[in-house]
Amino acid sequence: MSVVQSLGLQLVEASADTECDPLYMGPDYMRDWIDDVKRNSEHFGVRVVNLYSGHGTYSTLGLAHTDRRVRERFREQWVKAQVDVAAALGAGLGFFAHAINDGVLQRPAEYGEAIATLEGDLAEVARYAQNRELPAVSLEQMYSPHQPPWTIDGATSLLQRVFALGKAPLYLTIDLGHMNGQQYFQRPSEEMILQWIASRQAGKPCKGIWLGPASARSIIDRAAAGELDIHEAVSRIEACMEDYEYLFASSRDGSVHEWLSALGCYSPIIHLQQSDGKGSPHWPFSSEYNEKGIIKGEAVLLDLAHAYQLQMTDEPTERRITTDATDPIEGLPPFCDQIIFTLEPFIGTSGNVYDSLEELSESVAYWREFIPYDGIRLSEALNSSARRTS
Repeated sequence: MSVVQSLGLQLVEASADTECDPLYMGPDYMRDWIDDVKRNSEHFGVRVVNLYSGHGTYSTLGLAHTDRRVRERFREQWVKAQVDVAAALGAGLGFFAHAINDGVLQRPAEYGEAIATLEGDLAEVARYAQNRELPAVSLEQMYSPHQPPWTIDGATSLLQRVFALGKAPLYLTIDLGHMNGQQYFQRPSEEMILQWIASRQAGKPCKGIWLGPASARSIIDRAAAGELDIHEAVSRIEACMEDYEYLFASSRDGSVHEWLSALGCYSPIIHLQQSDGKGSPHWPFSSEYNEKGIIKGEAVLLDLAHAYQLQMTDEPTERRITTDATDPIEGLPPFCDQIIFTLEPFIGTSGNVYDSLEELSESVAYWREFIPYDGIRLSEALNSSARRTS
């Protein structure tokens, strides 16, 4: 909290990795941790506004485990336990704690069952969070097939189904670097498949082949070995891919603009990281990384305005943004009335902490150009940005 205070911030997100994981730490410690947070929050003037899951839960099948006992343990002893901690602090909660086993991904019927079970558990968590009066609970969007939701349509459907099941809102955390994996999982054209077969036949290195199910990949191997006519192979591969729509993304799913414009109004937490659009490096917003990064503050605000359907008007002296939002997409929860922009630059294990603190300070200064004070209305932030750049 002293570090956060020194950066000129009053709000912070607490990650489970920073000594507040209920499975690792236990209930007695967590009660003491809550007391410590409250005491230091009063001392430093820094409030924990959200709790978030960390790498521990990110690296497991968790809520989508193939064993019911593990799923229930994660739901009851991790997610609900964190809801209780968040409630004690008056904070929100965001998390990602599941992955789909590859064997399940290969069988559409089992995949459907796994998603239905996951959605049921998420609905129960949403109800529990609502009963504990959390400001919001949100699930982070990811960037590959085994960690849904990872497409815009898939995220929309998941939020709709969970809301219908639980009658309580589950929202989305949008991370500005989590649109960079979808480019590697798009459905290939016939021409691309033929090129891959030709490269294999010629013995050339051929990386990055994505055909969805393993059964489609076995067809390309047979064609490359001369066991199957290449045009027959293409036909079989395309037919095979039809049953695995959930394994493919569209070009839209790889766009920060598209995610924010479509679902930003359902994202109470937005994780800010600078990136080059090729991965999720969690760079800071320092001058060095902003030069090669694709994330621009004003563009993020404009995309959110699009999501909320705020109206842009041209006046003789300046651009203006007028309120207010239209209705939510049918079946989705109400629009978020508060969005927390959360800086999420990672510090490497062998990184120089002091260099990282300087980069954090630069990151805060960069975003204060667009969010000059906490609690600013989106329309006001956009008007301020428009006046500054006009």
